[in-house]
Amino acid sequence: MSSAAAALRAAIYESLTENGALSAVLGGPKVYDEPPRSVAFPYVTLGEARVSDFSTGTEPGEEHQFTLHAWSRQGGHREAHLISGALLQALDDASLSLPGHTLVNLRFATADVRREADGRTYHAVVRFRAVTEPA
Repeated sequence: MSSAAAALRAAIYESLTENGALSAVLGGPKVYDEPPRSVAFPYVTLGEARVSDFSTGTEPGEEHQFTLHAWSRQGGHREAHLISGALLQALDDASLSLPGHTLVNLRFATADVRREADGRTYHAVVRFRAVTEPA
């Protein structure tokens, strides 16, 4: 991955762990790259990332597609939807600081909420798209 991708992922993590509205829904700043084995529901994990060349004829750039996963066991889909909404509010059109890079835009793309095979866990998959340029 590129240095812009690493900087973007770090900025997203920092933004989410410092977001009061998201922490209120999660019961704390429970955002993880790799969740601890004994983590209590609900929580959010940083997921997959894809980086593509988004250069113009004169300027370099990258397009980033990244996924966040929200996990809930409250009984029903409501909490997973609330977490998805908090993620959208926290990141859609956010202006994040990326050392060495400029975040041109950050936009919500799609969200899906589904019940996992265990019948108890609800899983929200929230995708965003960002464009970066070298600073």
